[in-house]
Amino acid sequence: MVTNHGYSDWATAEIAADIKSMWFRLSRRESDYCVECSYDGVHFQQMRICHLHKGNEMIRFGVYACSPENSSFTAVFTDMALTECQWLAHNGQQPD
Repeated sequence: MVTNHGYSDWATAEIAADIKSMWFRLSRRESDYCVECSYDGVHFQQMRICHLHKGNEMIRFGVYACSPENSSFTAVFTDMALTECQWLAHNGQQPD
C-alpha cells in the first residue's frame, strides 16, 4: 500500500500457496519508487512503480502481508538490508 498526499492505494501480487519464500526489494530514485519481488532472490519482477509527493525527503516504510480470502498463515520477514539502488536505468537513461 502507498499512502500519498492523504490517499492510499494497493499493489497486489498473487503468490501460489506452495511458495514458501519470497524476496522483496524497494528501490528509490528521488521521489520515484519501484517495488519488486522474486522467488529466488536473484531474478526480480516489478510489482509496482509509484511517485510520492515529497518522496525525495525522509520517508517511513515497512512490510505487510495478508490473505484476501478467509484463510490464515504466518508471515516472517527476515534479512532486511539497506543497499545501493538496484532499480536499473532504462536504455539511454542516465543512472542515478
